[in-house]
Amino acid sequence: MELRRTDLDADPLRQFRTWFDDAAAVVRMREAMAVATADAEGAPSVRMVLLKAADERGLVFFTHYTSRKGRELEANPRAALLFHWDPLGRQVRVEGLVERVSPEESDAYFATRPAGARAGASASRQSEVLSDRGELERRVAELGEADLARPKTWGGFRVVPEAWEFWQHRDDRLHDRFRYTRRDGAWLIERLYP
Repeated sequence: MELRRTDLDADPLRQFRTWFDDAAAVVRMREAMAVATADAEGAPSVRMVLLKAADERGLVFFTHYTSRKGRELEANPRAALLFHWDPLGRQVRVEGLVERVSPEESDAYFATRPAGARAGASASRQSEVLSDRGELERRVAELGEADLARPKTWGGFRVVPEAWEFWQHRDDRLHDRFRYTRRDGAWLIERLYP
């Protein structure tokens, strides 16, 4: 499938929403995205998380602030995101600064999670060494079905885009790639070599 400059919206968020909507029909978890971070020394790490919001302020995911990614984002508040929707032959890359979402936003999202997910977030010491699975299960069982408040060590991060890239598969690896970057308050769109 060909991607031309004239196919693209002038606003990368609107373009992302179009592709995100397209992915709903063919991808089991269109919100799955890789998040790449780096520690204070620049050592990278990457993992999969779920996109929970995308608006003019940025793209949001939730995690433990004390997890490896949380600690890395506190030390080096920059991240790269990658969405890969293979059935469509599409990728979207996002790079930008990272900030915590407000406690109110984190509370509101936490309240929408199923009871088991709230208990899991409360019981987990994400990224710490776990002696065995039984320890985690005991911690969850101790919490029971209580209506748990959001742990203060858990909440959202927002990636504020500085650059977006839209990638469309083409035969012979001659893919179409377009990058959006901010220039003088507007988005500049440039075609990149594959």
